[in-house]
Amino acid sequence: MSIFDNEDEFYMQQALREARTARDEDEVPIGAVIVCDGQIVARAHNNTERLGDVTAHAEMIAFTAAANTLGSKYLPDCTLYVTVEPCPMCAGAAGWLQIGRIVYGASDPKKGFERLEHKMLHPKTVVQKGVMEEECSELMKEFFKRKR
Repeated sequence: MSIFDNEDEFYMQQALREARTARDEDEVPIGAVIVCDGQIVARAHNNTERLGDVTAHAEMIAFTAAANTLGSKYLPDCTLYVTVEPCPMCAGAAGWLQIGRIVYGASDPKKGFERLEHKMLHPKTVVQKGVMEEECSELMKEFFKRKR
């Protein structure tokens, strides 16, 4: 049995589906879902290549979709599930959104926000890392191995 809550694994599986869609579209395979009150309110995957927009990260697209769905620019009662540790840009956006919780799979020691501390997040944001880490990490490794 995993140390993680089954609910976290269920939603991370949904984020992994999005990441696989990104991979299939030759995008960096990162997927995100945002959950509020037990409902997925946004799904997204990286679209930087398709849109020609370096800011079209899965998290950023999901943030916009969730805010539109909920009719609020703040998401304190929501959880972001993302397959890879958010970059500083996405963590900064999460801070402005006041997202309640961030759950991610694989760490990103080169470009992830954790190396810069949590000060960019809202003080009440809870971070949980390593949910389905192996699956999330393997998807990234396979993608970049294929690219080389």
